[in-house]
Amino acid sequence: MENTTNATTVQTTATTVPATETAGPTAAATGPDPLGAPGARAAFLTVRAALRTYTALTAAALLAVVAVAGTGHLVNPFMWVRGILLPLIGVLFGYLARAASRGSRRAFERLRAVSVVFPLAIVGVDLIPGVCPWWYAAMQALCVLPVVRVAVTTRGAALRTAFPKAG
Repeated sequence: MENTTNATTVQTTATTVPATETAGPTAAATGPDPLGAPGARAAFLTVRAALRTYTALTAAALLAVVAVAGTGHLVNPFMWVRGILLPLIGVLFGYLARAASRGSRRAFERLRAVSVVFPLAIVGVDLIPGVCPWWYAAMQALCVLPVVRVAVTTRGAALRTAFPKAG
């Protein structure tokens, strides 16, 4: 009989904590998590897919530089440096996208700003006469197209709602 009483006591003293209390003080104050909205999740999936595409394209561009150099054609130091740096930048972009998708406003704002400036800088430098051959400039322009997609997606309604401007 005593075991039954203890089980009843345990059941009656157990409490259910509302979900807003377990998420921390800011969740209770701000209401539902905007990053949990289907539109925001879909936008971040788009961003991450675009960044994976960017990284794959820049890695392919590096392999093209290796192949051209391997056949005895001229490859200047600019092409080597950029060919190595751009895939590494893709890893950095991926880090920013992951941090932003977890709610980091700072990472989101950086990703948003860089995704506009970066393609302009890449194409702008490639347009300087004599910096690189036309085929390499065309390849670099193709590589940054997914980053343009990131710029457009991060300015969409779903992520503007998820990261409203601070008052």
